[in-house]
Amino acid sequence: MTDHKTKRLPQIPESEIALANMGMGEVAYVRELPAQEVEQLIGQKIDADPATPLYCLYLADGTPVSVSDSREAAIANAFEHDLAAINPN
Repeated sequence: MTDHKTKRLPQIPESEIALANMGMGEVAYVRELPAQEVEQLIGQKIDADPATPLYCLYLADGTPVSVSDSREAAIANAFEHDLAAINPN
């Protein structure tokens, strides 16, 4: 009999507190933000139309990790950081 080991992603929690405590350093999520909000988040001007959607990768506790111009790039960034990207919505 073959033993297949797979890494299961955690279940999406019911609350933000549970998300913050779940998989510290292992779980992340992506959120779409307008460029103007990203500027406020990172504290510096970026070269993009203020209405342009950007994608921010956050740790489970809400700490921003990176900003990308596509959801796919943000998810790829999660994998580069050995993080499991989940959809909290």
